Amino acid sequence: MITQINHIGIAVESLEATIPFYRDQLRLPLVGIEEVTDQKVRVAIFRIGEVHIELLEPTDPESPIARFLEKKGQGIHHIALQTDDIEGEIENMRSNQIEMIDVVPRPGAHGNQIAFLHPRSTGKVLTEICQHGEEQAH
Repeated sequence: MITQINHIGIAVESLEATIPFYRDQLRLPLVGIEEVTDQKVRVAIFRIGEVHIELLEPTDPESPIARFLEKKGQGIHHIALQTDDIEGEIENMRSNQIEMIDVVPRPGAHGNQIAFLHPRSTGKVLTEICQHGEEQAH
C-alpha cells in the first residue's frame, strides 16, 4: 500500500552550487550526501517534515540524470511514493497494465529498495515507488 510521499527528486547540474539555497536560504536540514553508483548519480538529501527533497547530480555523462538535464535542464525529475510492500506494488501495477521501468526492486539512496513506473502510464510524470531498507525502517 502506498502510504505517503517519500521524496521529490530534482535534477541539478551541481550539488555544490545548489545545496546552499536549500540549506541556507530555505534552512532545510541536510540529511546527507551519497553516491548511488549503479544509477551514476550523487544525491544530496534534505528533510522537510516527513518528506525528503533529493538533489540529483550526474556522475557520468551517460547517466539518466545527465540525459534529463541535456533535454530539459534543471528541475523536478520525479516523485517518489512510499510503500511497505514494494514487490506487491510492482505486481499490482503490472496486473493493472501500468508499464514499469523496473519489474524487480533495485537499490536506491539510503538503503531503500526502489522501482520506477514509466511516464507513459502515469500522465507523463516519472514516478518511483520505494520501500525503506533495513537501516531506514521505522
